[in-house]
Amino acid sequence: MPIRYPALHSALLTGAALCALAVTHAARADEGPAGSTVSPVVVTAPSSISGLGDLPTTTESITADQIAKTINVITPEDTLRYLPNILIRQRHIGDTQSPITTRTSGVGASARSLIYVDGVLLSSLIGNNNTSASPKWGLVSPDAIDRVDVLYGPFAAQYAGNSIGSVIAFTTRMPRSFEASAQVQGAVQSFSKYGDDKSYRTGRFAADLGDRFEPLAFRLSYNHLDSRAQPLTYVTATVPTTASTAGIPVTGAFSDANRTSVPISVLGSAGIEHQVQDNLSGRATYDLTPRVTAAYTFGLFYNDDDSTVNSYLRDAAGQAVYAGPVNIGGRAYTIANSAFSSSVYNLEELELAQGLSLASHTDGVFDFELVATRFDYLKSRQRSPTAALPAAFSGGPGTTTSLDGTGWYTLDAKGTWRPAGSPNIVTFGAHEDGFKLNNPKYALTDWINGSAGATLSFSRGRTETRALWVQDVWSITPQLKATLGGRYEHWRAYDGLTFSAAPPLNASQPGLKKDAFSPKATLSYAPSADWIFKGSVGVAYRFPTVTELYQAITTGAILSVPNPNLKPERAVSSELSAERLWTRGSLRVSVFDERIRNTLLSQTAPLLPGSTSLFSFVQNIDRTHATGVEIVADQKDAFVPGLELSGWVTYVDAKTDRDSAFAAAVGKDLPQLPHLRGSVVATYAATPKLDLTLAARYSDRSFATIDNSDHYANTYQGFGGYFVADAHARYQVTPHLVAGFGVDNLGGRSYFLFHPFPQRTFIADLKYSF
Repeated sequence: MPIRYPALHSALLTGAALCALAVTHAARADEGPAGSTVSPVVVTAPSSISGLGDLPTTTESITADQIAKTINVITPEDTLRYLPNILIRQRHIGDTQSPITTRTSGVGASARSLIYVDGVLLSSLIGNNNTSASPKWGLVSPDAIDRVDVLYGPFAAQYAGNSIGSVIAFTTRMPRSFEASAQVQGAVQSFSKYGDDKSYRTGRFAADLGDRFEPLAFRLSYNHLDSRAQPLTYVTATVPTTASTAGIPVTGAFSDANRTSVPISVLGSAGIEHQVQDNLSGRATYDLTPRVTAAYTFGLFYNDDDSTVNSYLRDAAGQAVYAGPVNIGGRAYTIANSAFSSSVYNLEELELAQGLSLASHTDGVFDFELVATRFDYLKSRQRSPTAALPAAFSGGPGTTTSLDGTGWYTLDAKGTWRPAGSPNIVTFGAHEDGFKLNNPKYALTDWINGSAGATLSFSRGRTETRALWVQDVWSITPQLKATLGGRYEHWRAYDGLTFSAAPPLNASQPGLKKDAFSPKATLSYAPSADWIFKGSVGVAYRFPTVTELYQAITTGAILSVPNPNLKPERAVSSELSAERLWTRGSLRVSVFDERIRNTLLSQTAPLLPGSTSLFSFVQNIDRTHATGVEIVADQKDAFVPGLELSGWVTYVDAKTDRDSAFAAAVGKDLPQLPHLRGSVVATYAATPKLDLTLAARYSDRSFATIDNSDHYANTYQGFGGYFVADAHARYQVTPHLVAGFGVDNLGGRSYFLFHPFPQRTFIADLKYSF
């Protein structure tokens, strides 16, 4: 597809090992061996989470220097790869549908995390899924990231109930003097599965420019990505139980089983994407006075995504077959037109995020912060054919789905009061947000170039939340600190409409509103400078999103909205932790527990009471829980000077406790949450110029379905276990030039997390800084 914005396009691992390592080196590390080439982390920029040290939550952070030494980074979400319990479902480089998992939630619960860059919300809380509700990673330039901070659990009153899982805050770099850089990067993935065996290439160019003219500082970042990906889906068909001679004989299909162990034929691959992306982002700060700073942040993201398919089927003449009656190995199949054609599409997106802030930084009796942000889909249209392939490759009827006009805004006011001579620090604030969904689907006479015709379906709706919160950090003694807080929220959903031409539906949805109060408490005890014990408990309400409320379900010739009156999730989360610190390392053990009432998950159930017909849709599940233990450790100068080891391991038991609509789910594992997972990273400063890293990631298999009926995990739509190793080398060629080389998935492991994940990928880059 042609670029429609040419100007913008051109401008634009185990826990025991970790514990043993940490304990073995604790005493030696306190002494700090001479000649070490690995120095303690020095934070050179403030976190975008103000008062990070006073927040009552478990936190983990990574700085730009650590990122550069240890991770093969192409896109911003790569920076989170080895942080505890953060998995990004990144199906390929540049994937725009990359939700995250946390300690207690899988990839289908995107609304249980909050992600910010410099205070601007990247979480797409219009839904709770892994498609349109995925975070807006493309608005961040990876080269601009100065640090990333992760907060675990809903224990801070200043954050909404969406923080049940985590809060992730990116802080971008601001220059102290003139700086500029340019970077080129290339990646090649070797992928082999079923009938696909080829290499997929990615190229990236990035540039940054910044300067400071007291009292003004600015940074501009440009990022261009051209990415080709392995197949994301497969076209399959259940093997008929009886033999038949009907249909056109074809060859090329592969035999396998689906996730419920039913035999299938794999007919071809689909979702083979080629994405061209441009990101222009920046930030400007102005010191109105030496103690008051105003800032403007923006991100503009353009994405042109073409998806195609590869049919494995060939007829007697050797031609590809995409639809119609066929015969495979003496079994008759009928392939629908949409089986392949629905995965042929063009998606064009233009998104804009902006933030404006005013903050004081006196560190005196009182400080304030005011933040306003906005995100807009300036354009989001996906075109796809409805006719059969191969004819539809060149045009014909189709549909276009739009998100134009969808977006959100946030308003926050925060104060920090530090009474002179008092052991208390009080923070308080007010919050407002609004989310709007505008999602029509139109008929097209020509899916490639045609104009929008008749409206086929239309969903819209809005949600709004207003909140007041307060939190008091009370230093009872120099060793004992209590944090008490509460958050009051008034939420409403309104302007809901669900329309469909066929099956017919035109329903204006009832408005909803809910008031909720969420108390929080933390007690921390530091008997000495190298020990910290902490206990936290917090209540959080996660309100339904627009798409959860106004989903539509086809029931034969009728389209229905199952429940526009969904209740908010109510979570009671708790954590006990012990952390041992020493000069060159640390060890933390956390035990966490989460109990949720009215859990919002998609499951199979009757649409009407007493009915025997089952459908899958988002419902309130009575009660679920997730209980686990997390071990995190790091050691600098381990065994030899210059070697740093770090890692984490988590075991979690997450179950459905009560489900009045679907009894088969009770006592079963929650979807997409493996019992055991972890990672370990070894980085060696071989010379002052050369850093070498070897890392590994591990996860058990998990279930895709709430009743755990998917017994077979290593297949399309299954969630398989994996052990993946990565390597990274960084060499400082000159004071200005840095070269990097790395391999992700070093062993070429083939595994599925619903989709097939990338196999062995080589990455190389050069960066010149002025």
